[in-house]
Amino acid sequence: MANLRISEWRKLPVSLAELCIDTTLRCGQSFRWKKLGDNEWSCALHGRILSLKQDSTHLHYRSIKPAVKYPLSPPSSATSSILESPTEDEETEALLKHYLNLAPDLTALYEQWSSVDSNFKKRAPKFTGVRILKQDAWEALVGFICSSNNNIVRISQMVNNLCLHYGPLIGHIDDQTFHDFPPPEALTGPGVESHLRELGFGYRAGYIAKTASIVAKEKPEGWLQSLCNEEPYDDSPDQKPLLEGGREGYRRAHEELLQLQGVGPKVADCVCLMGLGWGEAVPVDTHVWQIAQRDYKFGKGKHKSLTKATYSAVGDHFRQLWGKEAGWAHSVLFAADLKTFSERLTTKVEVNVDEFKIKQEDGIILESTVVVKREYALHEVKDEFEEEKPTRVVVESSRSHRAKRRRVF
Repeated sequence: MANLRISEWRKLPVSLAELCIDTTLRCGQSFRWKKLGDNEWSCALHGRILSLKQDSTHLHYRSIKPAVKYPLSPPSSATSSILESPTEDEETEALLKHYLNLAPDLTALYEQWSSVDSNFKKRAPKFTGVRILKQDAWEALVGFICSSNNNIVRISQMVNNLCLHYGPLIGHIDDQTFHDFPPPEALTGPGVESHLRELGFGYRAGYIAKTASIVAKEKPEGWLQSLCNEEPYDDSPDQKPLLEGGREGYRRAHEELLQLQGVGPKVADCVCLMGLGWGEAVPVDTHVWQIAQRDYKFGKGKHKSLTKATYSAVGDHFRQLWGKEAGWAHSVLFAADLKTFSERLTTKVEVNVDEFKIKQEDGIILESTVVVKREYALHEVKDEFEEEKPTRVVVESSRSHRAKRRRVF
């Protein structure tokens, strides 16, 4: 990698209970992280490529940045890797702590939510370390506009295409190209909408182009940032009860976001939670609506379908149940409901079954033994009123022994 400054690998003491990057980076919050070899995750953030990997006690990280061009640059034959200065090291660590939102004590929050919600207590042990990221608000806004009637894989493809065509190139790792996220100004040109349609964005192309124009040209500079939650994190036990509908700042941010193209209540809540830092925001999509019906007795009476009133009622129910960081707890249950992580919800048990068949012909006993290896899935997490019972998944293999011939005297 020519003309790049590559830091040494460094580490932060972070347990898997406080952060699991394999879950957090895959559960539909951010759409630009790429998993490379040896369980290494990388993404271009704020002018550098940030790479992460994790063990049971530490988060390991390094950064790769374009080299600074000096007037008297060394010849091209000079070394291509220059270690970062201490100032850059500190900057990268601060960026990482901010982006991963490491201030809240996640273990304590899990304990709090488990103490008031038996359903959370049942499902959470398989999904520890799900932490809400503090993403750039503009990136979160565009990413979740792309999420309309979409899935995580396809959203990731769209966002990657957006960066590839409009974002600044930061560098490469092996054959992987890393572009930073494009600013609003980069998406305001006259041909952007039609180009995005060619790239497969569909009707979302118009939403992105119009929203970029509004943010870049109509809103005052720093408008999105002004909607952020600037309150310091407070984990004191004697906090005031959360008002119905959430804090005033959250409600204002939500209402302002709804004025943008392609932003409905769910997208606005996603941006509030994962881009603006409002922990009480509870995005209610089809997954969360199914959870609300299955586990929290919604779907009956006046809340039979997901109307605007029901959307608000679901959010308020979870805010009253889980408190100021309700959106964090909601994201744990959201992750638990994704097919991506379905293997965590089952325990596979292999059983060898010996089947004996005995047959006698003309005084000769033929003994045939067949050993069948069967695999069963025991569902450890089940619906509230569902009986727990083993379900046969697949017969892995079988082998037969040749019959043993034994003459009877």
